[in-house]
Amino acid sequence: MLPATAVFAQTTVDMPPVTAEMAVVFLIAAAALLLFVTELVPADVTALMVMVALIVLGPFTQISPEEGVSGFSNEATITVLAMLVLSFGITKTGAVQRLGERMVSFAGTDQRRQLLATLAVAGVPSGILNNTPIVTMLMPVISDMADQGGTSPSKLLIPLSYASMTGGMLTLIGTSTNLVASDVAGRLIGRPFSMFEFTALGAIVFVTSAVYLATVGYRLLPERVSPGEDLVAEYELGDYLTEVVVEGDSPVVGRTVEDAFEDSPVDFDILQLIRNGEPFVDPLGEDVRAGDLFVVRVGLDSLRGLMTTEGLSFVPTATVTEEELRPNEKQRTLVELVIPSWSSLVDQTLANVAFSQQYDATVLAIRRGSNILHHRMDQTHLRSGDTLLVQATEDALNRMAADRDFIVVREVSEPNYRTSKVPIALVIIALVVGLAALGVVDILVSALGGVVGMIVTGVIKPHELYDGIEWNVIFLIAGLIPLGIAFEQTGAADLLGALGAMSADVLPPIGVLWLFYILTTLVTALISNSASVILMLPIAVETANRVGADAFAFVLAVTFAASADFVTPIGYQTNLLVYGPGGYRFTDYFRVGAPLQVLLSIVTVLGIAALWGV
Repeated sequence: MLPATAVFAQTTVDMPPVTAEMAVVFLIAAAALLLFVTELVPADVTALMVMVALIVLGPFTQISPEEGVSGFSNEATITVLAMLVLSFGITKTGAVQRLGERMVSFAGTDQRRQLLATLAVAGVPSGILNNTPIVTMLMPVISDMADQGGTSPSKLLIPLSYASMTGGMLTLIGTSTNLVASDVAGRLIGRPFSMFEFTALGAIVFVTSAVYLATVGYRLLPERVSPGEDLVAEYELGDYLTEVVVEGDSPVVGRTVEDAFEDSPVDFDILQLIRNGEPFVDPLGEDVRAGDLFVVRVGLDSLRGLMTTEGLSFVPTATVTEEELRPNEKQRTLVELVIPSWSSLVDQTLANVAFSQQYDATVLAIRRGSNILHHRMDQTHLRSGDTLLVQATEDALNRMAADRDFIVVREVSEPNYRTSKVPIALVIIALVVGLAALGVVDILVSALGGVVGMIVTGVIKPHELYDGIEWNVIFLIAGLIPLGIAFEQTGAADLLGALGAMSADVLPPIGVLWLFYILTTLVTALISNSASVILMLPIAVETANRVGADAFAFVLAVTFAASADFVTPIGYQTNLLVYGPGGYRFTDYFRVGAPLQVLLSIVTVLGIAALWGV
């Protein structure tokens, strides 16, 4: 082992020759990287394509059919699956929401206390539970807290994501990345992670990031969404919402609203019918009368056609606001919905899924990052991270809140949590962690036992068992595990490790360690955290061996770096979830996250050197 302060050393690198087997594996990896970056197909589909290619080209990749599908029986894959179910069980009890309510009570309207509460409540639970559900559960709470305190949600949502990411570095089960890295490390160097193996380093990283976000980061955070801003103004709907009156000679008089406008050639949506000052919640079954006033969403270029073909008159002085669209709790209300990566609506259009009929809701606008879409929304293919502004009744909203296809960015009135099961769920989680930490049973056995415990005690109903699993994550991990094996067996990792070892000619071992941290963060920004660990660990271990450094130190650096993509909204799931509700631009992540990325790269590498050596 070389000390962290080792001086520069000239390294004679034994460069292995490039073989046909290596070339094939490199081509498959390059094709996968291209598909990950371009998103021509979902990431999990790309992983399955990689798995099939490795098996079909087995004579070159040295991957047998058994090895090709080994990712599905891999201990890390099954453990990640079990932990996702356990996290889902906690969400069904409402435990995190109750914690969030206490956070709101503590923070009040003070912006600094709101930020500190967000960092604490997002970070600490993420050390035990999967951080994606943590962010999913806390987004409505924090958005409502920001609204009540007159704080821009843009000031709190990126910190929510970042805190959950660094909190996930506290324990082995904090993220799926840690579990995958532990499995790969066990295979490569015979040293998987224990439950609290890197908790001390994780605590240093979490505290460092929290201090940065509470000071420098807070000043860099933009206010993309103004505090308490009307959703109509926020989504720039002023030119698209208006009121029209039915003329006495209109051809739609006497017909039901649904029949009258069903085949209209004009693209518009009816949001509300007002008759003699009384608004109707569901106007489709009402007969149209002369003098009826409709609140509609229509583009200015379509308004003339609406008046000409349907016999309607424009109300020139009308100004429609959010308050007018939800006059009381029984009327339809405006709400934002985020489309998560696991939603069945990803790559679908609103027309294909018959959104209005299926969910009894009207989409008024779609926000994709800082871009707001108003035109041809029915034909727009939805993407992960899209935020829909919809008008819906409270009943419809409660149904959507219970649907995993959406994340409702506000607290619902009837969450239907199993609050009586909170103590049971917490005891089960404590047993899962405790038994694995004490070495009584392996984490795989402990986690699966916890799943059984939650089903037996009623925390999770049997028919809900599969609802909590992010199958795209499972297929991504399982599909890419054989690629890591192919890198090892064909010598591709040796070749890349030799290239990495050349950096030792100009850098000391701790410098090479820092270089791998940076390289891993760049790869994670392009693909995903679990994928980057699978690809980078074999190369990092080979490089460490060639420069005479501690391979375990390199494993830790890659593991922590894979969970530290702060500079883009696409490299980490939680960043994408807050992208739309915060109204962020792509560059906002770089402005706030780049300094944090550099800071944590230094802190993490120095921490590894101090605690384990290099």
